[in-house]
Amino acid sequence: MSDGHGSAPGTPPGWAQNQPPPYVPPGQAPWTSPGAANPPSDEPAAATAQPGAPAGGTPQSPPEQTAPGRAGGGTPQDAPPQGPGYGQQSPPQPPPQGQSYPPPQGQSYPPPPGQPYAPPSPGQPYPPGPYGGYGGYGGYGPHGQGPGYGGQYGFRPPPQAPRPGIIPLRPLALGDILDGTIKLIRSNPKATLGLSAIAAAIGVLPLSIGQAVYYGSVGEIIADPDTLAAGRELPMGGVIAQFGGALMTLVIQFFLVTVLTGMLTRVLGRAVFGGRITIGEAWRLTRGRLPALFGLALLTGLIALAPLVVVGGLIFLLIAADASGALITLLAILSVMGYVAYLVTVSTRFSLAAAAVVLERRGVVEAMRRSWRLVGTGFWRVLGILILTQLLVAMLGYILSLPVTIVSLVVSFGGQGTVAATVVTTVLLTVGGILSSMITYPVQAGVNGLLYTDLRMRAEAFDLVLQTAALDQQRLGWVPATADELWHPSHAAGGAGPHVPGSPAAP
Repeated sequence: MSDGHGSAPGTPPGWAQNQPPPYVPPGQAPWTSPGAANPPSDEPAAATAQPGAPAGGTPQSPPEQTAPGRAGGGTPQDAPPQGPGYGQQSPPQPPPQGQSYPPPQGQSYPPPPGQPYAPPSPGQPYPPGPYGGYGGYGGYGPHGQGPGYGGQYGFRPPPQAPRPGIIPLRPLALGDILDGTIKLIRSNPKATLGLSAIAAAIGVLPLSIGQAVYYGSVGEIIADPDTLAAGRELPMGGVIAQFGGALMTLVIQFFLVTVLTGMLTRVLGRAVFGGRITIGEAWRLTRGRLPALFGLALLTGLIALAPLVVVGGLIFLLIAADASGALITLLAILSVMGYVAYLVTVSTRFSLAAAAVVLERRGVVEAMRRSWRLVGTGFWRVLGILILTQLLVAMLGYILSLPVTIVSLVVSFGGQGTVAATVVTTVLLTVGGILSSMITYPVQAGVNGLLYTDLRMRAEAFDLVLQTAALDQQRLGWVPATADELWHPSHAAGGAGPHVPGSPAAP
């Protein structure tokens, strides 16, 4: 073993003959091998010795500088191999030109200053953030590839729900419902706008005729108001025609809207899977459910109007008993407030009954129970969406019908009751009603149908059923007519459908 000043007198057994040079930190003496004659001393006497003098007092000359690889003037056999000394590391080798060092395991280098994380090319995973994962402290790699760069735990972005049709097959938000309604109209314009235009034309015609007659009867009075001062009476024929036309329109629209709601619901049931349906096919599928739809509309109307009969009879009895006006007024105010709350509750709870009649083929009472249960604890959410829909529908209908209404008024008052002016006014009012109704009817039916779908997804995991069916239909390459049967509760996830109380498939 060498102490840095030549070969050691004796090399211990098992040691190599050529040892590397000793590690000499700056300002310290070299270490020596065990058994050296004069090991360096840390006593105070060594500190007081003259520079260059050893501890024993015998002056020694400083070691001579030797060529690299030689220590203390030794022979070439004593030269140690080239390399780092003890405790030192070899300097890193530069990477090949145009490349960089790979990051340590479990880490990654951030992008250059001023440059964002660029998206990967198709088929490549997203690059990890500065701490691994998707820009966070640990994370998962792309979907289906297991843990990512940053560790075994972290946030995995949820996979996107399939969207074969007008909505994603998952619980829906308000934006999804409104967007799905618009897509329903755009993907099936003939079955939605066409049916709505036909129903609106038939339903609005009596009202348009009554309004045209009324405008014609009062045209002369508006043109010359002095006729009223001269004792001319207001023509009652026009007033009767207007109210009669409005009453007929209400009766006709009751049946037409009921049929239209059922047919549009059937169109929506196929559009969820990306399928289309013709007007004839929609009529054929809905025709057998018309008695239940009419019964549902009649029963719902009776339930909504029943409190008015009770309150009206009570007020009539108070008037007959000469009750005080303050008591009657207070009863009327409280009755109106209570009736509004009652009407809102009933209309919201039964808003999904038509969809249950058409898609689940339930009876009237069972469909109303089904709608009541589906709304459940989501009453306020459903109510808010329905109120927002009514506001949007009213605004759209007003915007579409306003220009036509203004033109019809000008023509009617300018014609002063002539036959030509009456005919033109009737046509214009009918066109305005059609434009308004052909948009409002599909929007209302679409929102109610998608609310029904959303609540089934939340309550019954119905989205899993729809996703499985969508995968099967994707393999087929088309949407078969049997997709309509998937709306039956017997196809609910987990096989709970047949055990739903009131279900036609229940024992």
